[in-house]
Amino acid sequence: MQTSEKYARISASPTLLIDSKYKAMRASGVDVVGFGAGEPDLDTPIHIKKAAIAAIENGCTKYTPASGTPELKKAICQKLLTENGLFYAPSQIVVSNGAKHSLTNVFGAILNPGDEVIIPTPAWVSYPEMVKLADGVPVPLVTTEENFFKFKIEDLAAAITDKTRAVVINSPSNPTGMVYEEEELRAIAELAIEKDLYVVSDEIYEHLIYEGKHISIASFGEEIKNRTIVVNGLSKTFSMTGWRIGYTASADHIAKLMSNVQSHSTSNPNSIAQAAAVAALQGGLDFVHDMKAEYIKRRDYMVEQINSIDGVSCLKPAGAFYVMMNMKGLYGKSIDGKVIDSANTFAALFLEKAMVAVVPGEGFKADGYVRWSYATSMENIKKGMERLKVFIRQLQ
Repeated sequence: MQTSEKYARISASPTLLIDSKYKAMRASGVDVVGFGAGEPDLDTPIHIKKAAIAAIENGCTKYTPASGTPELKKAICQKLLTENGLFYAPSQIVVSNGAKHSLTNVFGAILNPGDEVIIPTPAWVSYPEMVKLADGVPVPLVTTEENFFKFKIEDLAAAITDKTRAVVINSPSNPTGMVYEEEELRAIAELAIEKDLYVVSDEIYEHLIYEGKHISIASFGEEIKNRTIVVNGLSKTFSMTGWRIGYTASADHIAKLMSNVQSHSTSNPNSIAQAAAVAALQGGLDFVHDMKAEYIKRRDYMVEQINSIDGVSCLKPAGAFYVMMNMKGLYGKSIDGKVIDSANTFAALFLEKAMVAVVPGEGFKADGYVRWSYATSMENIKKGMERLKVFIRQLQ
């Protein structure tokens, strides 16, 4: 029987496929080390878990308003004001089932068939697929390692056409860890206003910046704020990936569109997770500061080790918890008669021969690179680095 042509054009998430394969191997007893998942390895803070238990015991297990509870919306508004200098009313907040769901809502709300969305690459694997689900056209804007994986404003200007509806900004970035500076964001804001574009600002890694500070592009005045949809969530900041709470802050008319659709598609986000999210947002950032300190140690060790190995190299990321390793120096080398001719080939052989799972760059539109996540223990990182050295020594 016939199926949807649009859905058939959507690719599975390569990061989740790698993570699934790694977990299956580990469950079968294989001594495999995984660096694929974008997931903090630290446990959710205890006060958040207690808030969830209290919510269950107090009967907070029923439907809530589709776009989120008043309590959580109020807590999000306070967070945006205190941490980002952004004033939003609760009516402008839409709480969803994770930031991925929030982004799906965003593209559905702002795009019509054929509208283009500029996505700087390397980019998170889901952005193009989400745009296609909304009948839009993803337009990659290629960045280079030489420019720290950031585009120049003239490159963005050159990519804009009469069909361009939005540009995606992900700072800090998955997968590169790059961070846009204030002057760069201001230039983007000015161009977006001039060209009448939306800015989809994915700020999910905002608290994982190791040098400098996070600045939301929406904070540069009402004109750009009205054009910006801020996307955030609790997964990375509070190690709450499985709790599935994300949110957007936007102009009222966009928030209303997303809320209306969500009321039909998923109803409300999990009521218990919403109660826990209030506790997370009101409980301070001590957990985040401790997590950052640990990530800095892991990042510095991983970067130093990679850059000490012939054939591979990397930049030191300024944020998030990923390292993009340039492995182009291994092209043409082989092991057991199998030649490395792409990041996909490297990742497959590295998993098969060395029992290490990394994500090939092709899914991020970054041929010649693989992504390592250092959101894992230092023990695993050391093991992974040693296995990388041994694997490369075995290449011919």
